[in-house]
Amino acid sequence: MTESDATSVRPHARPFDTLLANIALTSDQLVDGGRSHGNVRSTLNRNYYGVNSETANSTLVGAWGKDTTVRPPRNIDVLFILPYTMYRRFEKRLGNKQAQVLLEVKDVLQRTYPTTTMRADGQAVVVSFGSNAVEVVPAFLLESTQYWICDTNRGGTFKTTDPAAETAAVDASDVTTGGNTRNLIRMMKTWQRVCAVPIKSFILELLVIQFLNSYEDKSNSSEHYDRMIRDYFAFLLTKSARSYVVVPGTGELIWLNSGEWNSRAETAHAQAVTACESKSEQDNTGREWQKMFGDDMPIG
Repeated sequence: MTESDATSVRPHARPFDTLLANIALTSDQLVDGGRSHGNVRSTLNRNYYGVNSETANSTLVGAWGKDTTVRPPRNIDVLFILPYTMYRRFEKRLGNKQAQVLLEVKDVLQRTYPTTTMRADGQAVVVSFGSNAVEVVPAFLLESTQYWICDTNRGGTFKTTDPAAETAAVDASDVTTGGNTRNLIRMMKTWQRVCAVPIKSFILELLVIQFLNSYEDKSNSSEHYDRMIRDYFAFLLTKSARSYVVVPGTGELIWLNSGEWNSRAETAHAQAVTACESKSEQDNTGREWQKMFGDDMPIG
């Protein structure tokens, strides 16, 4: 932190609280989303386990599972644990067994929702409910408490995932930073949407954790979010196409391909630098932040 950072007047700090409030899901959206994923989970539980439960044999993953949701609503990710007997049944088949698993799960859901648009897509069955889309990820529980999920690409294979470890990584960072991890993830997801940044939310999330792990001012209040955002974009610009993130639990390496989004990070960093150099409300720094976050960011 520079001396000018420490001593400058900060008239534009409070708008970040407003931004976070504006991008949070509304109570109606939370209820609607809960109803959607609950109905899907109960349908699968009735078919595969003979129980009418909206929670059993399944868990929320992704943004809903990690409490990093933003508005407007995005897909609701549900990991549904299939019986091991189903794995043994499909292992006897030929061809892309993973695609066949997804198609069976889709058919089960389609019988309950015959007019609802659905598709089997890569690793999930996507069920579109108007304002919500529920992505069902069929999974088989392993003895390690991790899961095998279906990957229908390249002829089909099973991929190991550890959603509990992924959530624990967010939780641990959020505790260390006094809540700043989830707030920064939410703001970066908004930047991703507003500026059409071609980077996956999961990668943004892991990069936020990596950045804050070594950031000196990680636990500062929202009054300092302008500098934190500026410095996060500067951190992104240190990443090359050969950089990677490590997935918690499995140790999988995901290459960043930074060339796809580097120019947008450069633009955002320049805008953040301009906004941070302002020292008065008359400078309308909010207009710079709006270029990154849209109208959810107040001007004054």
